[in-house]
This record gives sequence, structure tokens and C-alpha cells, in this order.
Amino acid sequence: MYLLMCRRCYCIALIILILLSAGCVRQGRYIRVNQLGYRPGDIKVAVFLSKKPVAIRSFRLVDASTGKVAVRFSKAEQAAAYPPFESVYRLDFSLVQKPGSYYLEAGGARSPVFRIAGDVYKGTADFLLRYLRQQQCGYNPLIRDSCHQYDGYIIYLPGRDSQHIDVRGGWHDASDYLQYVTTSATAVYQLAFAYILYPEAFSDAFNARGDSGSNGIPDVLDQVKWGLDWLDRMNPEPGILFHQIADDRDHMGFRIPGNDTFYSKGYERPVYFCSGMPQGIGKYKNRSTGRASIAGKFASSFALGSVVLKNYYPEFSAKILQKAKEAYITGLKYPGVCQTAPCRAPYFYEEENWEDDMELAASTLYQVTGERKYAEQAVDFGQKEGIPGWMGRDTARHYQYYPFVNLGHFLLAGMDSMAGCDTFRLLLKESMERIAVRTGHDPFRMGIPFIWCSNNLVSAFITQCRLYERLTRDSSYRVYEAAARDWLFGCNPWGTSMITGLPEGGDWPEDIHSALTHIGKYRVDGGLVDGPVYSSIFNSLKGVFLSSPDEYADVQPSFVVYHDDYADYSTNEPTMDGTASLVLYLAGME
Repeated sequence: MYLLMCRRCYCIALIILILLSAGCVRQGRYIRVNQLGYRPGDIKVAVFLSKKPVAIRSFRLVDASTGKVAVRFSKAEQAAAYPPFESVYRLDFSLVQKPGSYYLEAGGARSPVFRIAGDVYKGTADFLLRYLRQQQCGYNPLIRDSCHQYDGYIIYLPGRDSQHIDVRGGWHDASDYLQYVTTSATAVYQLAFAYILYPEAFSDAFNARGDSGSNGIPDVLDQVKWGLDWLDRMNPEPGILFHQIADDRDHMGFRIPGNDTFYSKGYERPVYFCSGMPQGIGKYKNRSTGRASIAGKFASSFALGSVVLKNYYPEFSAKILQKAKEAYITGLKYPGVCQTAPCRAPYFYEEENWEDDMELAASTLYQVTGERKYAEQAVDFGQKEGIPGWMGRDTARHYQYYPFVNLGHFLLAGMDSMAGCDTFRLLLKESMERIAVRTGHDPFRMGIPFIWCSNNLVSAFITQCRLYERLTRDSSYRVYEAAARDWLFGCNPWGTSMITGLPEGGDWPEDIHSALTHIGKYRVDGGLVDGPVYSSIFNSLKGVFLSSPDEYADVQPSFVVYHDDYADYSTNEPTMDGTASLVLYLAGME
């Protein structure tokens, strides 16, 4: 009887403890951490948030396997308020390096369980390749079916308008099925670059089509080849560059890939010629001024692709290297930018810089061919580009400065034998300094502007931090890199990872803006979602809404929002190019 009473008391005490813990959540107290975990030598800072004033004088790290306190910390750094949170603290536990599973406790709040281990990032780069395979066009391994087999018919090319051209393949850009050279060529380059820098990060578990099964080629190179095959078709002959398939008529409704019958020619979709002039067959038009932005992207991806594919596809490698040189000449001949084409809505990729594309093309061609003229031209283009335009700004138009990370600057900064390499190291440092200054008193140490696709900017920033330190051994920006990286994995106001399916068992986007999940009920893993935007942007966009009550309503900051809701395409839509850019970073973290 006594034993029974003890058990009852224990159960009652446990229930009370659970209720008290739940009460802390009801009181609006949270601890945000990187849910994926931390490597032993990483900077490790969690953020405590409370909607009511509370004083935190200490916190503790608890061993999740035993429930025993591993380390007590006698100091918590008070940070600026972050409405709706009145009390905010930064909890620095960087000194802990012992591997294990832990959680933090402070002010009556408890963090999710996380690991400290050397392998917390192992396999993450490969994991993101799942999303690239799910985005495949022509053949899609997720649905195990072909799609868009009739692409497409030419527009904007005098004398060849409405003619058929075979441009099957490539990747769908995001959760719609448009395809852009702007983002696809950028993704190809970043994937190939990731393999050159970190080949050991990638395995071989899938074949060239994206189906399960080894083919003797690293999976990342299978994706590089998939993208390059499409780019090869989009550049059928010298000087003829196409830059886009389909337009925003695609947005007329959710559907499984391939069921597109609203482009006037059955299942064929329009293929936009890179004319270098404004385009838009509906109410809205872009502001294109030339072809160099597209030509440069073709040239750089072809050139680097020829290197990484040479041992596997030697004939194709030689072919695309020649195409790289020809595309570069087109860029020299037609300076200016080619923006993506709108139709029914005013939204398009408003890229306005192009010198960076020619810089990357020239610097890559120099490394591949050794021809000095490319190096000299690369330096000239790079100096004209200067600091990437978005870095240090409060806002920018959609994709106004793209690509978001300037890998051309990194290549030139690494050429010690070249006059001017120090200039590009200084440009890299100054641009990161501008982000650091913008962090100000932000408790999450975020200096990124919350414009549309803010997570892509986060990925670009942490990539530049890592590459800069690799090049110079200057670790000055490691604290900002760590904060931005942890933001992507849950150390943010919403306590969610920004990558679908990662980490397993964590909090990550589930109700994403995707027909594959919403209609097909497929699980879409590995996609980096757009990320939070300023409230003013969310409130101004056409067609965005919430399909159900906001699960993050209690923690939404006053000036920026994120929603795990399929109807919010501005914050919860995965993108192919953003995901590819994060592959590069995560490969280095392994």
C-alpha cells in the first residue's frame, strides 16, 4: 500500500512538473537553439525569450540521457527587447565541448534536445540533394514519372517565333514549374564548386536519373550533369541563348508536374529567347538591358562543369568548354542584364547587376584555360562590381543583386600571383563588415534584410564568411556566421528549422507552398524555404494569405513574419537555387 501511494505521489508530481513546464510555454518563455546541434569547437549561443519581464542570472546545461546537470553557468547576457518579447538573453555555452545530447534550462523554460558532436553536419549536403532531385523536370524521381515532355515553342526570336525546340530537362525553379537559366546556372556552378572544394562530403546512392542505386558518380555530379544537359539545350548554337521556360500563367493553380495546358499550344510551354530587351507578353514587362548576365552564367557553369565532369563525360566536357568560351563572347558583345519575364503579375527576378556574372565567367575560364586575357578581364569586371549590392542594405527589390554570393571575388582573392588580389580580399571583408554593423543590438545577431528569400541571403552570407576564413585564416566574422547558421536551424523567434525534413524529429516546415505536398501528399525533404519577410512586404503581396490559424501567432515579431502555411508563398516556399547554395556551405561544415 505504501509502495502504491509512493507511485501515486510520483505520478502526481510528474504531472505537476509537466503542467508547470507547459505553463512556462503558456507564459511565453522559450529557449531557441540550433536543433541540428553543434560541433565541439563551434560557437554555441542560445537565445532565451520571454513575453513578460524576467531576470535571468544563471542557466544550466542538462545531460538529456541522465537528467543530471552537466554545467551551471552563472552569467547570461541580457539583450535588447525583441517585440513581442520583453526579456531576451543570450546564453553562451561555447566552452562545452564534450559530446552528448543536452538541453538548456533557464527562467523556467527548456530548450529542445540537441547534440554536441563532431558529426552533426554529416550527410546534410547530400540530404539537400533530395530536394534537387524532387525538382527535376523531364523525369521526376519523386513521382516516378516524366513531365513537360513537349517543351517548348520559341518566343522573342525574330524569324523563329512559335517554332518547336527541344529543351526538356533541368529543374523546376521552386514550387511552381517555371524554369530559369538565372537560377539554374547559378545552382549548377555552386554544386560543382562544392564538389571541387569538398569532394569527400558527397556519396553515391543514386543514378543519373535520380533513382536509387549507385552509378559510380557522386550524386552531386549527377545533379550538375542534369542541370548542364538542360543548359546545353538552352544554348543550341553560338549566340543563341534562351533564358526561361513558361511564365507566371503557371500560377493559375496547383497541379502535379506536367499538366500545363494554358500556354496556347497544348502541352508546349513558351521558351524565351535572351534578346537583351524588355519582355513580358501580358500586362507587365521587365527592364532588361542586355545579355551579359545570362551569357556570363552560361559561361561560368559550362566552364566549371567541364572540369568536374571531365573524368566521367569527356566528350560532353569538351563540348561545354567550347560553349563556355562562345557564351562569354556573347556577354562581351551585349553588356547589360537579362531579367526574367513576367506576364499576369508584377513579380519577376529584378536582377540589375551583370558585371559579377562576367567576372565569375572570366575568372573560371582563366583557371580552366590559363589564358591571361580572362584574368585581366575578370579583374576589370570585379572592380566594377565592387561590394555585392544587397550587403549592408535594409531592403532591395526581388533578386535585385544576384547571385547573392560573389564567388568571382573569392576566386580572384585567391590568385596570389595576380595584382589586385588584396583588393578583392578587402571587398569581401568590407561586405561582411557591413552585415556585422547591421546586427547592432539584435539578440540573434542577424544583419540580413528580411526581404523576399531572406534565407537565401543568410546562406550567401555564411558561405562568404566560411570561404573568406578558408582563404585568409581571419576568424573575425565567425560569431556572425554561427548566429546566421543557427538561425537556419532553429535559433530564431519561431524555433523552427528552415529546411524541410531536417533535422529528423525537429521542428521544420511541413505545410510548405507546394503542390507535391498539398495535393500529392508527397514528403518533400531538403528544401530551404524562402524565410521570414518584413511584415510590410507580406501585407503588400498579391495572392498571399493564411489557410489556417497561424501556429506561430504568439511568437510573431512585430516587424517580421514567417508562416508554416502553404498559402504563404512569400515565406514558406522552398527554392531550388537557395537550396543549392546551402549545399555548398553544408559540404564545408562536414
